[in-house]
Amino acid sequence: MSMRSLRSIVAGQAPISAGRSSTVIEAARTMKAHDVGALLVLDGTRLCGIFTERDALFRVLAAGRDPANTRLADVMTPQPQTIHPDEPFLHALRVMHKCRFRHLPVVEFDRPLGMVSVRDALDEDLYALRTDLNQREHMLF
Repeated sequence: MSMRSLRSIVAGQAPISAGRSSTVIEAARTMKAHDVGALLVLDGTRLCGIFTERDALFRVLAAGRDPANTRLADVMTPQPQTIHPDEPFLHALRVMHKCRFRHLPVVEFDRPLGMVSVRDALDEDLYALRTDLNQREHMLF
């Protein structure tokens, strides 16, 4: 079973972020430029939310909001669940699976270090997660 730490995954990352007063269109352009599906929303240097493709779709487009005039603070997911960088990646995959989301901010001492997503999973990690989830299901019965 893989024991890669989240710290090793985010070590080479510069956190992709935007300020809470940034507009949705600015955030979407940042996400496109970095080819990511989510970004960290900061209040100064503190993580205050996460903005995802799903937020853009449901909270902005489907709600009829103007992305050029809508601030991230109004449509982000506030105070997202986070994970410590010394946790194994497999634990992050379990959290994302259980909570049904695809992005998880990695935070240490209230400072965001980066973000992991299910896209970071390699075949070995996915196999280990599937095995672990199957074992847990069988233990319940």
